[in-house]
Amino acid sequence: MNHTSEKSGGLGSLPLIASAHEAGADLVWDRFDRQQPQCGFGSLGSCCRICSMGPCRIDPFDKGAQRGVCGADIDTISARTFARMVAGGTAAHSDHGRDVTQIFLAAARGESPDYAIKDVMKLTKLALDYGIQVEGRKVNDIAVELGEKIALEFGQQEGELRFINRAPLKRQEIWRGLGVVPRGIDREVVETMHRTTMGVDQDYRSLLLQATRTSLADGWGGSMITTELQDILFGTPYPTVSRVNLGVLREDQVNIVVHGHEPLLSEMIVVASRDKQMLEYAKGKGASGINIAGICCTANEILMRHGIPIAGNMLQQELAVTTGVVEAMIVDVQCVMQSLSDVARCFHTKVITASPKANIPGTVHIEFDEHRALDSAKEIVKTAIDNFPCRSGKTHIPAESMDMVAGFSHETISYMLGGLFRASYRPLNDNIINGRIRGVAGVVGCNNPKVPLDENHLTMVKELIANDVLVLQTGCSAIACAKAGLLVPEAASKYAGKGLAEVCETVGIPPVLHMGACVDNSRLLVAATAMVKEGGLGDDISDLPVAGAAPEWMSEKAIAIGQYFVASGVFTVFGVTWPTLASEGTTDYLFKEMGNIFDGGTWAFEPDPNKAAQLMIDHIDSKRKSLGIDKARERILYDMEMRRELEGG
Repeated sequence: MNHTSEKSGGLGSLPLIASAHEAGADLVWDRFDRQQPQCGFGSLGSCCRICSMGPCRIDPFDKGAQRGVCGADIDTISARTFARMVAGGTAAHSDHGRDVTQIFLAAARGESPDYAIKDVMKLTKLALDYGIQVEGRKVNDIAVELGEKIALEFGQQEGELRFINRAPLKRQEIWRGLGVVPRGIDREVVETMHRTTMGVDQDYRSLLLQATRTSLADGWGGSMITTELQDILFGTPYPTVSRVNLGVLREDQVNIVVHGHEPLLSEMIVVASRDKQMLEYAKGKGASGINIAGICCTANEILMRHGIPIAGNMLQQELAVTTGVVEAMIVDVQCVMQSLSDVARCFHTKVITASPKANIPGTVHIEFDEHRALDSAKEIVKTAIDNFPCRSGKTHIPAESMDMVAGFSHETISYMLGGLFRASYRPLNDNIINGRIRGVAGVVGCNNPKVPLDENHLTMVKELIANDVLVLQTGCSAIACAKAGLLVPEAASKYAGKGLAEVCETVGIPPVLHMGACVDNSRLLVAATAMVKEGGLGDDISDLPVAGAAPEWMSEKAIAIGQYFVASGVFTVFGVTWPTLASEGTTDYLFKEMGNIFDGGTWAFEPDPNKAAQLMIDHIDSKRKSLGIDKARERILYDMEMRRELEGG
């Protein structure tokens, strides 16, 4: 078995790999092998390409070569690289949020008639958060004023982002004391890019504080805005049953795979695929229907709101094409491999780009016009249908697919725990206090070809739930666990510890909760804050028995996410690799000093997923001890005399 087979996700992938190689197509694992050995300086974060006096590299093991041409030392170089990764990730999430805000406004103004306000209750709550009068006003008028206020936060130059006020008061005080409260989303990204330019900020501590400010503009700004407005526009997710893995593709139907991150297009693709005229057109081409499936975070978006099945996570995008049954893969932005067009040329699949921001050579570009959204989507769907008769050669759809339950928004969790009229996190807090649930972990992030597909996610999550840790997930990590059968209620009795299993079976939830796309990590912040406000577990996120992890991360977005979780008080472990290892100063700051500066929030790096899970469990146990709930409380049945003593009578 070659390296590609070993790392590609099990026996179901083997025929697809063979088909790809037979057709002359390279896959991500083939290209990874040919890149070996990868640059050690880049892997450790000790190279700099910011100006043309370089590129400069510093050998961390050579004490005689400790400066770049401009005089920058390894700490400055490493901190610049880290800060720019945070800026890149924040820009990606926040530009997504800007697009959603613009369409939200267009829908409210009647300029994009195919979109509408679906969650009026959430609109009202959010409007009140922004100080907007709602009584006696039309829904669209409220939405316009809200959209205009939110749009200003991207370019805002002074003040504070509105959602900062959602954090626990103690956390807000820490941020204000350190001067890291974001003023405006774009301002922090631009300032980070300026500070990291040659000859500007050269103190790694200062650079990392600005990186923190920028990351908060993502987690408590751009990402949170995106999640809230998408819920209002498309509906707040609720638990839904669907299926996952490449086995969801259909031999007899037109298969359209949507891939990327923005649901503006995919929402309309779903609507267009259910249109009677489109269905009749597909039958006229010999297909029995139209099957939509998702890859990556766009998959999570339409899964949560429509129950659309997921074909796979990020590293499976090429494998989907090699089945020979995908008529079109429609891509928007982020995590889309340029190699897709090369792989597609070996089969009949058309790769269709739809965003003006993301053009790929060798693809079909059909620009999506949000102001005539449904017509644009129908044009794209028609192109896919026309390609159905062009299938040629062997087709192979893997048998593997699995049931899953997804769509656990903050609102849904609160409702399921407390009911419609008493929605609350009280039962969760109580079960943490009484020890049935040890703590909560957020396990999120990407896939990385440096490790076997999904292996780190699965190893970590199984270890956590076996030790009674409830796991919350987003993004490709959630898809990984769904494929392994962890996102169904039955998984509790099979994989979870006794206490967690008891709670899951009582409530009727899986031990691993799917909370959305990677931009929806803001839901985890809201959930953590709700736990603090519910009481009994301290007065800040840093007091909670919670931890976070991205065991297979690869994107700059993951670094931005991790940094805003650390700054919010969460112990956060990353696997696979770490971008500052060459710098003792920068690494010590992130792994040690930040814990003191941000009162508990700190980074850790551990490539072994079992060891990483143990670090998280140890941290959770230390927080339980600090809260005085580390030992199970003896249950005492009080008689009347004992009750009188308690009441002082």
